[in-house]
Amino acid sequence: MAAAAIPTQARSKQLRACLLCSIIQLPVDFRKNGCPNCEEIMQMKMNSDRIASCTTTYFDGVVAVVDPENSWVARWQRTSKYVRGMYAVRVKGRIPEDVELELENRGIKYRPRDQTDQE
Repeated sequence: MAAAAIPTQARSKQLRACLLCSIIQLPVDFRKNGCPNCEEIMQMKMNSDRIASCTTTYFDGVVAVVDPENSWVARWQRTSKYVRGMYAVRVKGRIPEDVELELENRGIKYRPRDQTDQE
């Protein structure tokens, strides 16, 4: 099973959360490997501008997901199909318009991770 690098000695201000899947990593990990869940769409690997526009330092709460497929928290957070790792509970910000259009073209509905879409 794939897993994201888990930041161990980072200050919270150094960490960034992906605006699409909410995984938390250091900027260097996004630059080196991209997003382990949505790199095909986000294209952050080796692209500092893309990292700046597709991730944020503004997030609340952290959930460690060890067994995504069997975790009720991962289902609640909509991360059960993603790699294990650290995820933000709520992420502030929206993905860039071009990414939203790409999702739309693929028939995927974008649901912001700031919990504004919940009933």
